[in-house]
Formats: sequence, structure tokens, C-alpha cells
Amino acid sequence: MSKISWRQVLPFALAAFFVVGSLSNIVAPGSIYEEYLKWGYPRWFHFVTGSLELTAAILLFRTPTRLSGAVLGCAVMFAALATVILHGEYAHAVPPLVAAALSMVVGWISWRKRIAVPASDQ
Repeated sequence: MSKISWRQVLPFALAAFFVVGSLSNIVAPGSIYEEYLKWGYPRWFHFVTGSLELTAAILLFRTPTRLSGAVLGCAVMFAALATVILHGEYAHAVPPLVAAALSMVVGWISWRKRIAVPASDQ
């Protein structure tokens, strides 16, 4: 039986998180939709957030685009973090903070792999 490293699993777990987040934002049940309005975002903004999260998930699934997915995912999570902190909803800050931190870890690992491989081998 082969060993599977957390470095191999983490990008897929993070991608799954972004898929779930994107679907909940795109479908936007009443509570999510109302939060976006309460925070001052336009009525359609949940589609933007969901689309960006889905794009990050897709990019995270493939090794060549993983760094881009990690950067996009981190940016989306920092925006979410800023939104909830600015509105004093500190309990809601934990998931985006964790996802941003994990995105940075995935990005760091992907970047280190990229610079370790000569350009002709990519």
C-alpha cells in the first residue's frame, strides 16, 4: 500500500472546499443572499463570488495551474475575511482565515515545485 502525503491531499481538499462554497454562493439560499445585501454588495454579487471560487477549485485540481488556483482562492478568502471583519462578524472570520492560510500553503508548495523544476522540464 502506498503512502499518500498531506501535500498530495491538501490541494484536493481545498478544491472541494471551494466547490462547496461556490455552489452555496451561486445558488445563494435566502440567508446567504440576505447577508450579501446586508454587507452592501449588489444583488448579483453572490454570482461573482461563486464563480471565482469555482474557478479557484478548477485551477487547484491540476498541477500546472495549482499555483494560480491557490492565489485566486487566497484572494477570494481575504476579501471574505475583510468583509466579515469590517462588519464585526468575527465568528464568521474563521473559515475564510483557515482557507486563506491553506491556500498559502498550497501556493508555497506549488511555487517551490515550480522553481525546483528547470523551465525545459515544465
